[in-house]
This record gives sequence, C-alpha cells and structure tokens, in this order.
Amino acid sequence: MAPLNRETIGALDGARLLDDILGLPGQLGDALWRVESAGLEAHDSPAGLIVAGMGGSAIGGALARAVLGDRASRPVLAARGYGLPPWTMPGTTVLCASYSGETEETLACYEAAGALGAQRVVVTSGGRLAELAREDGVGVIPVPGGFQPRAALGYMLVAALEVAALCGAAPRLAAEIDVASAHLESLVREWGPDAGEDSLAKSLARALQGTVPLIAGAGLTTAIAYRWKTQINENAKQPAFWGELPEIDHNEIAGWDGAAALAPFSALFLNDSDTHPRLRARIALTELMVAPSAHFTRVLSTRGETALERVCSLVLLGDLVSCYLAVLSGVDPTPVRALTEFKQALAERE
Repeated sequence: MAPLNRETIGALDGARLLDDILGLPGQLGDALWRVESAGLEAHDSPAGLIVAGMGGSAIGGALARAVLGDRASRPVLAARGYGLPPWTMPGTTVLCASYSGETEETLACYEAAGALGAQRVVVTSGGRLAELAREDGVGVIPVPGGFQPRAALGYMLVAALEVAALCGAAPRLAAEIDVASAHLESLVREWGPDAGEDSLAKSLARALQGTVPLIAGAGLTTAIAYRWKTQINENAKQPAFWGELPEIDHNEIAGWDGAAALAPFSALFLNDSDTHPRLRARIALTELMVAPSAHFTRVLSTRGETALERVCSLVLLGDLVSCYLAVLSGVDPTPVRALTEFKQALAERE
C-alpha cells in the first residue's frame, strides 16, 4: 500500500489543495488582519446577523454560529438561497459571502438586503459582488485569490465572527482566534502528510475507502458534520451524507437494518467535550446499534479548550481525510467537473 506522503499526494494533487488545507492556521491570523484593515465601523443590529452564501462560502457562517453558541446575544443565522428570511429587517446585518464574487444566489441576497434597508457587509476575492459593494459604498472584506472556495474556510469563518462582533450580535474573539491558530499548527504536524502512516487522519481515510460515509454531528459538531460531508463530495468525488443527533435516532437508524445488503456503509459520530450528557449517551448507543450493519464506525472527539479550537480541530481532520481519500481513490482533489458543468448548463437556461 502506497504511503500517504507529500510525494504520493503531490503526484495527483497538481493544484496543491493539500497545501491550502495545511494553511488553515495561517488563514485565521491573516483573516483577522484583513477584517481589521477593511476599516469597517461598528454598528448596532438588534435583529442580528445573517450570513448569505452558498457552498464553501456559506459554511463559515454556520461554523461561526457553532463557535459562538450561547455567547451570541442575537440571532446569527445562515441563508442559503436566492432570498433572505422573511423576518429580515433594516435592523439586520447581512454578510454576503462569496469567494468568487459571482455566486448568483448571493448576488440576489445582496440586492434583497439593499432593498430592505439592511446593513450590508461583503466578504469576497472580487467579481461582481465586490464591484457592486464598492459602487454602493458597502464595506468589503477582501480575501486573497487563488483558492478553491472550499479551501478559503479560515477567511470566511473569521469574517463571520468579526462581523458578528461589529454588529453587536456576539463578543469579539480575536484572542481565541490567535490561540486556535497555534493549536491548529500542532494538529497539522500530528495529522498532516509528514505524520506517520498510523496517524488518525491517514488511518481514517483508509478505513473509509470504498465505503459510503455517513457523518453525524450533535450540538457544536452539527455544522462540522456537514463540512465533512461536502469535503468528501468535492475532494474525494464520492457520495457522503450527514445527519444530526438526536433527530437521526427518530428515523435514520431504522434504515440501517437494510444497509449491508445495499452497499458498504461507514458511520462517523462527531463528539465534543461540552456535548449534553444525553446526546453523549445517544452517540454511544447509536454507534452500537448501527455497527453490525456498517463496514466501519468510529466516534471522533474535538480537540482543544475553546469552542473555536474544538470546531477547527475536527474541520482540519475532515479536510485532511477527504484529501487523503481522493489520493487513495486515484483522483485529483481539486477539480469539481460536475459543479462546473452544472453552472454552465444553468447559465444556458437564462
């Protein structure tokens, strides 16, 4: 079995997506500087913050909400689609997040927020969204170009956290961002390509190879489970699904009775040190119940002290696993042919 080292990964990873994943610690610090240098003014948004975006640009908002938890004093929600929630009002801040600046759903939300008189902020690398924002005098948080949108997670996460603080929806977490960056550096060494072949990330990738993974989150880890699913979809180019406890205990576990006859399925359960005790019990029991029908099961726990450290730890692990899975399957993790073809086909229907 070929080792998962820089040489074997580099032979397939022509665009060096792995380097972008390993750069997550540096993204956090750079993102903090970019928000500060954008010169955004603090303002009061009694209706809270909406992060409008799609795909890799939207997940930063969902993870920010998980990080803030009960420290958020006002709603911090994501909007994925062509419109904003019906309760959006002038007292709402809308962070329009589009890495490319060309995401049509996010552009529609930008226009909708303006029509409603909501406070707008933009985070993007350029494109039409940046042009519109500058024409309208809307603040822009610039992110560097050259990334796949899904690989710019650190920038989108920090932007959402910082804007939440600027609009009065949550406290500022600048010190925690610095601590999380240092924590991730140690995890990069532990799980990255220079680590041993028995490292957690490489072992998980080999265990998941050839299976259909189902990733379950609970509480803090719910948004992380979704991130794992989408990263396996885009990087490894294979099906993966996600769910949330306790909801899956009311439906999905029944489906495992027939799983073994359909395909080799695997199940990962994402746990956290601050998970509600009843949810922890559900995680253990759910794994026990699905294991007889699964090819592989595992409970994974966050690492770190602060909520931001813990969220970022499992995000990094999932990103690495998805990249290693791509290499084990002999595919380049960067291109997303299906997404490109779909966008082209949709544009022809305008």
